[in-house]
Amino acid sequence: MPSTLPEGEVAPRDGALPETAVREAATRPLGFYLHVPYCASRCGYCDFNTYTAKELGGGASQASYADTAIGEVRMARRVLNDVDRPVDTVFFGGGTPTLLPAKDLGKMLAAVRDEFGLAPNAEVTTEANPESVDPAYLEGLLEAGFTRVSFGMQSASSHVLKILDRQHTPGRALDAVKEATAAGFEHVNLDLIYGTPGESLDDWRASLESALSAQPDHVSAYALIVEDGTQLARRVRRGELPMPDDDDLADKYVLADEMLSAQGLTWYEVSNWARTEDAHCRHNELYWRGDTWWGIGPGAHSHAGGVRWWNVKHPSAYADRLGAGDSPAYARETLDAETRRVERVLLEIRLSAGLPLEVLDDEGRAAAARMPDLVTQDGDRLVLTSRGRLLADAVVRDLLS
Repeated sequence: MPSTLPEGEVAPRDGALPETAVREAATRPLGFYLHVPYCASRCGYCDFNTYTAKELGGGASQASYADTAIGEVRMARRVLNDVDRPVDTVFFGGGTPTLLPAKDLGKMLAAVRDEFGLAPNAEVTTEANPESVDPAYLEGLLEAGFTRVSFGMQSASSHVLKILDRQHTPGRALDAVKEATAAGFEHVNLDLIYGTPGESLDDWRASLESALSAQPDHVSAYALIVEDGTQLARRVRRGELPMPDDDDLADKYVLADEMLSAQGLTWYEVSNWARTEDAHCRHNELYWRGDTWWGIGPGAHSHAGGVRWWNVKHPSAYADRLGAGDSPAYARETLDAETRRVERVLLEIRLSAGLPLEVLDDEGRAAAARMPDLVTQDGDRLVLTSRGRLLADAVVRDLLS
């Protein structure tokens, strides 16, 4: 079932933010995340807030979703003091955004452009399942102003895709990359998952080789996480499938880094590699830096000036709130200075640009000095070594202990 929402302080019905948060948010880059909560089928490992037609039971029409989401875009402008704020990044995620017609995604993007304006070099990304697009659809996205597309490839192995409950064939993702390139997209990402039960090291090597053969300029490779409440978790609990093995995950990460680096893709975040700096996912960098982002859609999370909030989960409840003129925010929290510092350590240490040493307290700097095999100092920044990337969570714990 879809993920649950955290509790927090009650969000105001009009969505208003503290003036201090609005002022700070205005000094940071602004991005929009537009969540499309629909999927043709549910992948067994997925814990995102998504719904199939069967789960919706006929409610929350996809046909009207774009107009509903646009209502929140307009609300965002009012909350952020009704001023022109050129948007640096726009990211459509899900779910499967490309289950909606390309014109609907274009309409939602146009609303962001009309309400705020887009920066001259704005990055506009949509996620897509390989089987959900064709050349005409991709051309429609490009005409609407999209600059980047991210395909969920996950694996080139049929038996791995089957365990993950993916619907596309192994070769479809490669064809989708070719179609996107032919349409005129300069930036194309492939998402991969490693550590699926039953995936051998040779299976993973073949997936990497296959992905590289399509020549994307960005690859994301994530270790499989068995999330509570998913079909995969139930199968593991019943003993049908084993839990991912940490040593196996480490071996596969090392192999990914070696193969991607050999083909000219350089890591810039622990799980992300790009061919050039222009190919970085700037929207994700905005999250990792703690900038300003507004999440549109049911269950979407937002952050502005140290205030974080999240929307009601179900598409019908989301539409009802906006239809009544109310904010769809379910709850929010105000982050104190120490919480924000801790989050900087958690996120920025994962970047190749490193974590500014000034973010660490005395104990953290002392801890860093005790693990030269895991972190190295580059000027006034702390950067993970190759081994440190394998143990990033442990590094964070030591830096914050």
